[in-house]
Amino acid sequence: MQTLSRTPLHGRHVAAGARMVPFAGWEMPVQYEGVLAEHLAVRRDCGVFDVSHMGELEVEGPRATQLLQGLLANDLDRIDVGAAQYTLLTNERGGVVDDLIAYKLGDNRYLLIVNASNRETDFRWLKEREIPGSDVRDVSDRYALLAVQGPRSLERLGLPDAPAFTFAEGEIGGVACLVNRTGYTGERGCELLVEAEDAEQLWDAVVARGARLCGLGARDSLRLEVCYPLHGNDITPDTDAISAGLGWVCALEKDFVGVEALRAVRERGPERRLVAFVMEERAIPRQGMPIDEGGEVTSGTHSPMLDAGIGMGYVPSDLAEPGTALTVDVRGRRRRARVGKKPLYRAGEP
Repeated sequence: MQTLSRTPLHGRHVAAGARMVPFAGWEMPVQYEGVLAEHLAVRRDCGVFDVSHMGELEVEGPRATQLLQGLLANDLDRIDVGAAQYTLLTNERGGVVDDLIAYKLGDNRYLLIVNASNRETDFRWLKEREIPGSDVRDVSDRYALLAVQGPRSLERLGLPDAPAFTFAEGEIGGVACLVNRTGYTGERGCELLVEAEDAEQLWDAVVARGARLCGLGARDSLRLEVCYPLHGNDITPDTDAISAGLGWVCALEKDFVGVEALRAVRERGPERRLVAFVMEERAIPRQGMPIDEGGEVTSGTHSPMLDAGIGMGYVPSDLAEPGTALTVDVRGRRRRARVGKKPLYRAGEP
């Protein structure tokens, strides 16, 4: 029987009455008062998530940039110290080993925040490809990570506004942390990187300022409304970045692992594409459900903001245009859906 890891905030979740579930090898809160209430709190005000299960890898040395430029799809030369970049770790086929955010801490010093389920895979992938003058370290156990999201998030934390995908050292409730202007909900917000031993004090300070406790259930419905892909569902080592709609993350003019395969896909055009869709009948799509016209659902849920079932899935490229009709097999019943324009919901809409 697998022993589940616990974040430094596990005791806070249990004390708050969270429903705990296994997720990527961790025991995590899926909800507190309920997914709907937590989802709406983030869309209308402010919520806080424990995302300390995410992995943190440090890469530094005089040739750290050279190493990462040859392994990551995006171009690190486009960002300065104090900025972050969404990027991909790709394999030789152009498949997505992981999607991650790279933070430029200094010249030739980077922090990579990676998906929990891929922490060991990513570390091993990078470590095996180290070059002299670069050093890759897994520092995940040193940190906790809190995602504070919602239109009032910065106001409640008493933080100044800052451009998205930047970061700076800050302090909340007397706790020093790295304030990253990133998130997975489509709302204004930040992710607070803090030393593990200070996590409970920071959590308490954030909650005291009015952030609602939120679990993984709301995090999933929030990201799906804005069509952010989930690794292991919508993107995998067997799905190429172009077909997944992530060509904008790939600097195809530089050389990195998988670039030739991705250039070939771009040149000939992908055979299938990852689309977002909205159900036109009362039904909730789920991962693995067939799409009659070809393909299957990779993610699905009920959207509180659209009051409809929504999802993403791969379909033949000629069916990928917004407005195209689809049919989803929902437990043996054919239900009408229509391809939507990404994102399906925009922050600030009623």
